[in-house]
Amino acid sequence: MKFHVLTLFPEIPRAFFESSIMAKAVDRGIIAYDLVNIRDFAFDKHKTCDDSPYGGGAGMLMLPEPLDRALVSVQAYKKRVIYVTPSGKPFTQKKALELSQEDELVFICGRYEGIDQRIIDSWVDDEISIGDYVLSSGEIAAAVIIDAVYRLVEGVISSESLEEESFSDGLLEYPQYTRPEIYKGAAVPEVLLSGHHENIRKWRLQKRLAKTFANRPELIAECRRNGSLSAEAERMIEEITGQVRKPARRRRKVSVNTGDENGFD
Repeated sequence: MKFHVLTLFPEIPRAFFESSIMAKAVDRGIIAYDLVNIRDFAFDKHKTCDDSPYGGGAGMLMLPEPLDRALVSVQAYKKRVIYVTPSGKPFTQKKALELSQEDELVFICGRYEGIDQRIIDSWVDDEISIGDYVLSSGEIAAAVIIDAVYRLVEGVISSESLEEESFSDGLLEYPQYTRPEIYKGAAVPEVLLSGHHENIRKWRLQKRLAKTFANRPELIAECRRNGSLSAEAERMIEEITGQVRKPARRRRKVSVNTGDENGFD
């Protein structure tokens, strides 16, 4: 898979691509990247890439011409183009999985007040937001999305490591422990030391449900809507909340004309 990152500051994403698991994936040929400096496509000697917006207002806007030429240089018309922006659709694990199926992705990193709308209309396939807040750097937002995507590409990380991560099946991940067995008076839960795989599975599921219910209850509701919670999970939720979800009581019809005494008042 190849990532094309169009940016005014290529030194920011370069550090990301040259570090940790990403660097190993690049060395193994699983991942490739291309950092395109938009300033290289500016027309004047000062490499100007911004100007004031029509209609007034604070800040500057990225010029369409250099960005358009940069997009042409990577043949973006043949690829999926993503613009990272606070006004985009929220980024999710489901979206990351979808994007990981692409052969190549092009990221436009905005700066200042953003980019000219005509570039969005002509080139952009996806406008994506990583959260309801504003960053000064589109490069950071692009790195977040790339990090979530590339690790799902086959061969980067073992499939076993991905199976029970947060959001993999709609729930958050269970707590984990490593050595030492006792640290500052706090011990590793005994069940994890038991070697009893079924008990460990149940403990982990219970902890995932409890954490999701406490931190992201809307995820539990979504799992119920799509039917992904097992009967076992539902029982655990009842234990966690102390509430049994009772079926709605059916009301008997009342005969208005006769005042049927078998009906409810």
